[in-house]
Amino acid sequence: MYAIVRIGGHQYRAEPGKTIRVQLLDTEPGQTIQFDQVLLGADGDTIKVGTPVVDGASVSAEVVRHGRGEKITIFKHKRRKNYRRKQGHRQGFTEVRVNDISLG
Repeated sequence: MYAIVRIGGHQYRAEPGKTIRVQLLDTEPGQTIQFDQVLLGADGDTIKVGTPVVDGASVSAEVVRHGRGEKITIFKHKRRKNYRRKQGHRQGFTEVRVNDISLG
């Protein structure tokens, strides 16, 4: 059983018991959250495709932790002009564990 769910403008494949990293959510670790924008749901041989979302379907997940991803380096330069800019960035994330998928 799995579902394709939209969280924060991105699409993720959610399976019960799996942990996924999503964009930073404003919740506390240990809280349970519901995602109701399920785009596709599959349970064995039956597949439900939404237009654009499946009616009555939801994914229940528990927030495991918040963190920051690997550092990326942004380096800009222009040749022969003594122009150099170096900047780093670490994107925040929330790790959630999928508990249950209901397809309505």
